[in-house]
Amino acid sequence: MSSTDVTADVSTATTAGNDAGDASVFIPAPATPYQGDIARYWDHEARPVNLRLGDVDGLYHHHYGIGDVDTAALGDPKDDAYEKRLVAELHRLESAQASLLLDHLGDITRDDALVDAGCGRGGTMVMAHQRFGCRVEGVTLSAKQAEFGNQRALELGIEDHVQSRVCNMLDMPFETGQTAASWNNESSMYVDLHDLMAEHARILGVGGRYVTVTGCWNPRYGQPSKWVSQINAHFECNIHSRREYLRAMADNRLVPQAVVDLTPATLPYWELRATSSLVTGIEEAFINSYKDGSFQYVLIAADRV
Repeated sequence: MSSTDVTADVSTATTAGNDAGDASVFIPAPATPYQGDIARYWDHEARPVNLRLGDVDGLYHHHYGIGDVDTAALGDPKDDAYEKRLVAELHRLESAQASLLLDHLGDITRDDALVDAGCGRGGTMVMAHQRFGCRVEGVTLSAKQAEFGNQRALELGIEDHVQSRVCNMLDMPFETGQTAASWNNESSMYVDLHDLMAEHARILGVGGRYVTVTGCWNPRYGQPSKWVSQINAHFECNIHSRREYLRAMADNRLVPQAVVDLTPATLPYWELRATSSLVTGIEEAFINSYKDGSFQYVLIAADRV
């Protein structure tokens, strides 16, 4: 997202070998200082909350969770193993979120191609391939994330089907109309929405499905709240309003088929995370903004017409 628009200019594609762990398939020269900042931010990010949760089963996500907490699985907080079980529970809720996104992709076959725009370390891509058996391509500005995701694909023996590329999601190296489904999983807050939806509309075939799961500020609140401003500052992003998503889709031939308010479903994740050793200091802003109605967590699924 950006109030500072990330332009679609990228450098000439660069190939540097065929090793699945090589992230330099498509290297962007940061088109704006903001884009460079975001690339550096995620290249240097190594929060325990992302890595420790992924270590539970090897699925490394960069998004949050949904669903009720299984208090029986957590057990006694005084137990020495409680923190380990808490981390596993947070990760279960993360994967439940990714699974819900995949539920909304529609009928996908083994011959289809999927695109994860802002793929992070690749957890959702792995889940998509495991479910559908098809090819999944991911794009990220972070070379470190792409290398990590490609290494995981290699370790899982799915490197021929799951690949991360370093490139700008506003100028993706995919043919027009050849993608069956694409998504942004908490990654649309780093780009201009009209440019983003135009690019998804370009790569999707007619009837293709686009899904986003995102936090957005509530237009009924009036303006972004102080909590939303804190989240923007923490992640160096620019959260959009729900209205902006729907407008950008409408302007780019993406017709919403489902708009799901996940705010009540994500609160348990945040309230549990706030009690863990993995706190990053942003938990209060999420919890308070969800509770006061200034911030929402939504899933929007739209078809390309």
